[in-house]
Amino acid sequence: MSALLDIRDLKTWLDSSGGVVRAIDGISLEVKNGETFAIVGESGCGKSMTALSVLRLLPDAGQVVGGAVLLGDEDLLRLPETAMRGIRGRRIAMIFQEPATSLNPVLTVGMQIGEVLQRHTELRGAAARKRMLELLDAVGIPDPARRLDEYSFQLSGGMKQRVMIAVALAAEPDLLVADEPTTALDVTIQAQVLDLLKELQRKKGMAILLITHDLGVVAQMAHRVAVMYAGQIIEVAARERFFGTPLHPYSRKLFQALPGSASRGGDLAVIRGQVPPLTTRFGGCRFAERCDLAWERCRTEVPVLTTHGAGQQVRCHLYDKDEDARRAAGEGAVPQALSAAVSVAPEAKASAALLRVRDLKVHFPIRRGLLKRTVGQVRAVDGMSFDLASGMTLALVGESGCGKTTAGKAILQLIRPSAGSVQFQDAELTRLRGQALRSRRADFQLIFQDPFSSLNPRMRVSDILGEGMKALGVADAPAERALRMDRMLAQVGLNAEAKQRYPHEFSGGQRQRIAIARALAVNPKLIVCDEPTSALDVSVQAQILNLLKHLQLDLGLAYLFITHNIAVVEHLAHNVAVMYLGRIVERGSVDEVLRTPRHPYTQALLSAVPALDRTGERKIIRLQGELPSPANPPQGCHFHPRCPQAMPECRLDYPGTVNTGGSHEVSCLLYRDRGG
Repeated sequence: MSALLDIRDLKTWLDSSGGVVRAIDGISLEVKNGETFAIVGESGCGKSMTALSVLRLLPDAGQVVGGAVLLGDEDLLRLPETAMRGIRGRRIAMIFQEPATSLNPVLTVGMQIGEVLQRHTELRGAAARKRMLELLDAVGIPDPARRLDEYSFQLSGGMKQRVMIAVALAAEPDLLVADEPTTALDVTIQAQVLDLLKELQRKKGMAILLITHDLGVVAQMAHRVAVMYAGQIIEVAARERFFGTPLHPYSRKLFQALPGSASRGGDLAVIRGQVPPLTTRFGGCRFAERCDLAWERCRTEVPVLTTHGAGQQVRCHLYDKDEDARRAAGEGAVPQALSAAVSVAPEAKASAALLRVRDLKVHFPIRRGLLKRTVGQVRAVDGMSFDLASGMTLALVGESGCGKTTAGKAILQLIRPSAGSVQFQDAELTRLRGQALRSRRADFQLIFQDPFSSLNPRMRVSDILGEGMKALGVADAPAERALRMDRMLAQVGLNAEAKQRYPHEFSGGQRQRIAIARALAVNPKLIVCDEPTSALDVSVQAQILNLLKHLQLDLGLAYLFITHNIAVVEHLAHNVAVMYLGRIVERGSVDEVLRTPRHPYTQALLSAVPALDRTGERKIIRLQGELPSPANPPQGCHFHPRCPQAMPECRLDYPGTVNTGGSHEVSCLLYRDRGG
């Protein structure tokens, strides 16, 4: 494979009030035709800035100050802007990290895909619309004909991301720059999208520059992997070598920070401290202050990227040819020092139910015509019941658009339920209005999925954190509030100076940490966590999960944890509820549901979870068709049109709930005559 993209000694600097930010400080890499090259690393390390530099989409304060970006034989840094417009979207396309801010809210989905087709292809009229429908169908959008005429604000977070992917793939580019392309997607749609990208890669020879914090996705997709840290590449290896024998201490820590069943009941390994500010002029290894193996040389001498067997490159003094340096650290010290001891914390014990939800329904009217008459209902949540005790975590999983986020908002009365009961302690929340409801707001908080749209861009972090405390009477004195802000920021991995900055000055992961700090600042008893770690890299995710677990143990917090990350569910949750089209189809303890899934949908969901294997091969249960529209759910079992085990009677009536042993319950006719 020849090199399609060749980045040579690229340097991108940003002007800031604190000095020059060296966001990219001399990186070199090649992406070959038909290859997937993955870049991993913590938020703020320069991964996304690398992508923006390639496409020349830097902010006004940024400029490329050195290096070259060759697409074939053409240096993109030397082209005029008019020439770059012909390359963006056609030869190089990009999937951005935050679809909510990348999609135009005043244009329909069809208009935004149509812009690409009009500029870069010959398709017009009916042919263009047919292509649009094919793209939406390919990325798993249900009811594509309707969605084509909708706006981005009418879509869930996962659907927005799928539309972004459809826009990027519209002109079949030579190189796809994918910045966290599956962050907001559940695992079944993620499997579809990754398979789609692989298929396009096979058919068209498309190269992919993949930026992600999901090492499972890297294991499945990448041919080669680069690890970035503080604006530099510190390790490059083929996928098999990277997952088999990661060399750099930072790379090894990333693997130890991964959640899963093995880490259940204990703390995840974390990397102490933070990525150093990129305004620093470094005189040694940039990872030295956080490294368990650093010695004096690491702080005084800059390591270079050297080759260490089978083409694997690493920027670390441990692998210098100088044997004295190796002995100074201790031969074989790497695996011992990096095997983190896990402190086992006691499992939370169930108490009386803090939250009782019974037959919760949220139906949105569909209005049409001049008089806007109601002609139907979108059954976003269609009869949900569960209990949640203090000190317990219930994970709510399912495909995007199944009603998870709507259920969370309805429980907190941010959306008024159409029917059902939501009892919090001794209060029926559905009956509370005005001041009576506001007085209970400190007891339950919500961490939103998209931190950018949930943080006011005109407010500093100190105002964002202080707003809730002042409104709900937490820490009345300004000095007490300031002290509490500092403590909460430290707990989520940010320094006190962050208080004086605005949301746009942070990376996506850092913004999510601010959102978590805001929720924790008012001492809630229940937190609805809507994908709170989806925007975080694995090292920061470990900090947040450890924080949430410790807060739960110390304060008895209850979490309703909405997520598509099954590894996080295994690590953090006590119980799991699986949703499909507005209803819970299976629930039970983590071990019951994840070890012995009963419902065919749960089995398909778990089979699509990417694994850290070195072959990238796994047996996935492929579901037929797409998720039906909640405006027109199928008669009988809602899952039967896609179910590989469907029977004729599944089309008649919705199945009742069957207990298959312990707390394990499933709504499926396969178990109507069984007790387990």
